[in-house]
Amino acid sequence: MVEKRRMSTAFPDEVLEHVLAFLSSHRDRNAVSLVCKSWFRVEAWSRQRVFIGNCYAVSPQAMIKRFPRIKAVTLKGKPHFADFNLVPAGWGADVQAWVAAMAKAYPWLQELRLKRMVVTDETLELLAHSFPNFKVLVLTSCEGFSTDGLATIAAHCRHLTELDLQENDIEERDGHWLSCFPESSTSLVSLNFACLNCEVNFDALERLVARCTSLRSLKLNRWVPLELLHRLLIRAPHLVDLGTGAYLHEPRTEQYAKLKCAFENCKGLQSLSGFWEVAPVYLPSVYSVCLNLTSLNLSYATIPSVELIKLLGHCHKLQRLWVLDYIEDKGLEVVASTCKDLEELRVFPVDPYGQGALSEQGLVAISRGCPKLNSVLYFCHQMTNVALTTVAKNSTSLIRFRLVIIDPTKPDSETGHPLDEGFGAIVQYCKGLRRLSMSGFLTDKVFQLIGSYAKCLEMLSVAFAGESDFGMQCILSGCTNLRKLEIRDSPFGDAALLSGLEKYESMRSLWMSSCNVTLDGCKDLAARMPNLNVEVINERDQFESLGVRNHPMDRLYVYRTLAGHREDTPDYVWTL
Repeated sequence: MVEKRRMSTAFPDEVLEHVLAFLSSHRDRNAVSLVCKSWFRVEAWSRQRVFIGNCYAVSPQAMIKRFPRIKAVTLKGKPHFADFNLVPAGWGADVQAWVAAMAKAYPWLQELRLKRMVVTDETLELLAHSFPNFKVLVLTSCEGFSTDGLATIAAHCRHLTELDLQENDIEERDGHWLSCFPESSTSLVSLNFACLNCEVNFDALERLVARCTSLRSLKLNRWVPLELLHRLLIRAPHLVDLGTGAYLHEPRTEQYAKLKCAFENCKGLQSLSGFWEVAPVYLPSVYSVCLNLTSLNLSYATIPSVELIKLLGHCHKLQRLWVLDYIEDKGLEVVASTCKDLEELRVFPVDPYGQGALSEQGLVAISRGCPKLNSVLYFCHQMTNVALTTVAKNSTSLIRFRLVIIDPTKPDSETGHPLDEGFGAIVQYCKGLRRLSMSGFLTDKVFQLIGSYAKCLEMLSVAFAGESDFGMQCILSGCTNLRKLEIRDSPFGDAALLSGLEKYESMRSLWMSSCNVTLDGCKDLAARMPNLNVEVINERDQFESLGVRNHPMDRLYVYRTLAGHREDTPDYVWTL
């Protein structure tokens, strides 16, 4: 062992740094840094990209001290359940302190990717003026900024190659921010403003597209009219990824002909999405590009099933499909027979509170017809154990499986039994499963099966499931690679919470809401685990005082941290 350790330090630093340059995964680099002190030092010095899955798990100063030469930062803020409105407004995750610290330490920073964070116009202004070689800004599910902030980025980030705005809550003061890109700006490779809900200056957009000859990805919002789309396509026939505006009106013959011709000239288009409130007569205009599409996102497209089926019949090379449940089971059967290379399927509900248009039949058809399937998000109105078992046996390569039954406590629609057996089959046959979301009537048995078989599982989301603390105890003791556990509306209490003391050291976070965890249980956890932040979230109108010790806590967020208690908690968050 001593000899091996000596050999590991025998490499000159320059050689080791060159070798480490071939490791692109942050997990691989983290593992390498643990080999010995020398490798830790060289890996830290040579690291140019860093991923931080929780902005409160470490301080900006700690990141800067360990990694002095970073050029790209990915940072996540609020818990994942913020996407489901379970995290109250004002919870935190303001990125200002991070940008301010990086402005002093990393003036050469080129990329910043943020998810579920608060980003103000002042922060964007600081970013725009602090990093002269800044190239990439990706904001996903962020809030707090306006189009004024985007105008600052456009005006001052002269080397910008990517501006990607996904599902953000943006205050839209005007649509002229695109005109703030200087005439000398020609570097854009990717531009996505699909989430903006206001008109943009089309002339400025057209000029920008025309002069950015390297532009490969362009995603427009619904306010860019279809009758003008052909003008953009004429100036960017080299696009690989396109998100269109809205198909709102019946086209005139001349408009249709121009659009069809423009699409025919886009020979390299591989990904297509859009806000298609569609006049069916428009759809044939895109048929010419369908043959080469590998990705089709129709999750905002209100296209009737008949027209969807016609469109999908031309998409033989699809690897990723996002669609509304307008597609119905019969549409998924067409996908199964047409798209043999399909790897990812997401089907969203038109009405999240309605009956749902899909059953288990569509998912079973996909599993039978698409042998490469590895990722599923499926909203449906019913499911059976037989169907889930069939999917598991047909799709053993699944690494992500998220099933949402509109009625989250509904049992097997044929037998009335719990869906334990079906989800048990998923974890038994899909050995590489890393992410699982479950719904339907489930007992502790399914958690026993998950704990026994899901050894690669990293993220588990549970709602309205289980019978006792035993279920959660099985997960915490059995899922050796678990990183994130999200639980809501389930009967797990203090005994379940405290059973994971050792496990929480290796996990990123635990979220529990509407469960049976009490203040005493939370305090006990905090006392035993000083390296965890144990945060109780209770808005004051829930009950008079958190001093009611045996009252179930509204929401609990637990995460490992090296930075100690955060200083920006609102009044309704107690850090224990």
